[in-house]
Amino acid sequence: MKYRKKPVVIEAWQFTFPAPVGSLPSWLAAAMENQRAWLGQRGDNNQTCMIIRTLEGDHRADLNDWIIRGVKGELYPCKPDIFEATYEPVEG
Repeated sequence: MKYRKKPVVIEAWQFTFPAPVGSLPSWLAAAMENQRAWLGQRGDNNQTCMIIRTLEGDHRADLNDWIIRGVKGELYPCKPDIFEATYEPVEG
């Protein structure tokens, strides 16, 4: 059987470092304050990354990855090409 994703609106922010002042959304700032997300360093190239605690364990977001806030407030990273193929901007 084939399935189509239900249309659902999510919030997302593209990870850059250093992030422009005021660009960090409040939901991500709160996650960082609650230690559900934090900055780290990649071991292979020492580049800044963001670690996101998910129900499946800790996941790494690299520069330019999207941080998505799902319908239940869960956070997870998404590579730019997957994000562009899956999501489109909405009003509001």
